[in-house]
Amino acid sequence: MKKLITLSLALAFVFPLFAQDSTKAITPVSPAPEPAPAAAKTTKKNEWLKALSQRHGNDHFMLQLGYNGWSSIPDTVNTKGIPRSFNAYFMFDFPFKTSPQFSVGIGLGLGTDNFYLNRTSVDIAGLSHNTLSFSADTASNYFKKYKVATTYLEIPVELRFTADPSKPNKSWKGAIGGKVGTMLSAMTKGKTLLSANGGTINNYTEKIKSKRFFNSTRLVVDARISKGIFGIYGQYQINNFVKDGAGPDIRPFQIGLTISGL
Repeated sequence: MKKLITLSLALAFVFPLFAQDSTKAITPVSPAPEPAPAAAKTTKKNEWLKALSQRHGNDHFMLQLGYNGWSSIPDTVNTKGIPRSFNAYFMFDFPFKTSPQFSVGIGLGLGTDNFYLNRTSVDIAGLSHNTLSFSADTASNYFKKYKVATTYLEIPVELRFTADPSKPNKSWKGAIGGKVGTMLSAMTKGKTLLSANGGTINNYTEKIKSKRFFNSTRLVVDARISKGIFGIYGQYQINNFVKDGAGPDIRPFQIGLTISGL
């Protein structure tokens, strides 16, 4: 009987404890939220670098049409019309990885110059003189059209700046540099021989080719600025057009329009 009473009292104390544990609410522990990824910062430089990686270069082709002048021209030379130059180059473009707005351009091409004279002839072959001589034909026969034409193979080198490298064909662009050229040909061309009073004698064309008195190397400094593919350029020959002691100190220069792109 005592054992039964003792067991009953023990159960009376234990049951409330189990009941209390079973009704206790368990609060789940939520894992700490992961920090949101930082927003990627897109800068202009990133855009330019991406654009550079997706294109093959800038201003691959360059065409120039300009006025071709002669500085220090002799007084005995009478000009006529507008002397013209036409240059065409294929260029490679090497952008700076640290500064995508800047690049170096180098290429190869041809430069052609035409200088027109009026009742004046030039003995470029030295047939009557040992120097390059200009003769006024005011009292003798002369050609209705007469010009001195030269052609150079040239290597242009430029330091370039593009305001927005991701849009080179719409952006402002500028370049400074120089050209090294070697003379391929030099000639005079006269067309339609006239008498001293202007009457036609013969409708033939005379061509005389000779590089005897001309410097075979041409060194030029130049600059250009453009908006998109259209712009203007200027250049000046820093060495003498004619060999030292072989004629006047003529320094050709050009001012004109340029088309550059692709």
